[in-house]
Amino acid sequence: MAETISQWSVIMIVLSGLALLAGVYFIRTGNREAHMRAMILASALATVFLVLYLTRLGLGYEKKYIGPNRAAYFALLISHVILAAANLPLALGALWHARNGLKAAGNLGNIDAPAARAHFNRHRAWVRWTVPVWLYVAATGWIIYALLHNYGEVIKG
Repeated sequence: MAETISQWSVIMIVLSGLALLAGVYFIRTGNREAHMRAMILASALATVFLVLYLTRLGLGYEKKYIGPNRAAYFALLISHVILAAANLPLALGALWHARNGLKAAGNLGNIDAPAARAHFNRHRAWVRWTVPVWLYVAATGWIIYALLHNYGEVIKG
């Protein structure tokens, strides 16, 4: 069961990364509504990932890496863990500013209103950091999963 949960958690974070890329595409092409929907989907999928990941840990399912080039694996793992921990507050900050901007604007067609502009400017400042971190965490999570699938040994707890 824990292995299945682990597989689904990886699927969720990969789908979250794809939804994030779609959201970036939509905002760059001026489709604010599709952007908002994609980002809500990305956030929901990331939340499902987190619940599944914590469930798997709670079940005591863990693997240790026994493959080649352990130093490279641990460098990847450490960078992944640090940025994953940073990603949650970054994403929450970006969502908070977008929510406040939308609330101040009243609707997506009015986001240039002075009351909303400051919130959306802060949202943009946050996502300049959040998007690359989120994508790195999603991609490295998949790589770590694949490495552990091929070179992992289940730790008996």
